[in-house]
Amino acid sequence: MTKANVIQLGLALFFVGVIGYVAFASFGLETSKAGIASEAVLISLVVAWVLSYFFRVVSGNMTFMEQRKRYIKKYQQITDNELKEKFDSMTNEEKLRLFEELDNENSNNK
Repeated sequence: MTKANVIQLGLALFFVGVIGYVAFASFGLETSKAGIASEAVLISLVVAWVLSYFFRVVSGNMTFMEQRKRYIKKYQQITDNELKEKFDSMTNEEKLRLFEELDNENSNNK
């Protein structure tokens, strides 16, 4: 979130509070009760936002996590394509030599 987004969000919350206060006052509530009611609405919005944040944390649906998943998927696709191209460009003798080396490594690791 950029600084401009934070300022916009702060201003939006301020105006929601003002609009709530004016709306409650126009419905006939006293000024102090209209202020308390608009504060209750704002607090409810903040609590709902915090709860949604905790839900996203628990479910793993965070922005960074999603970006990381997309990056890993794209990186694997590029790497797979590069390896496939390199393997396809090898001669049959090179492929056989590679398979033998891999087979030797697998038998040594067991």
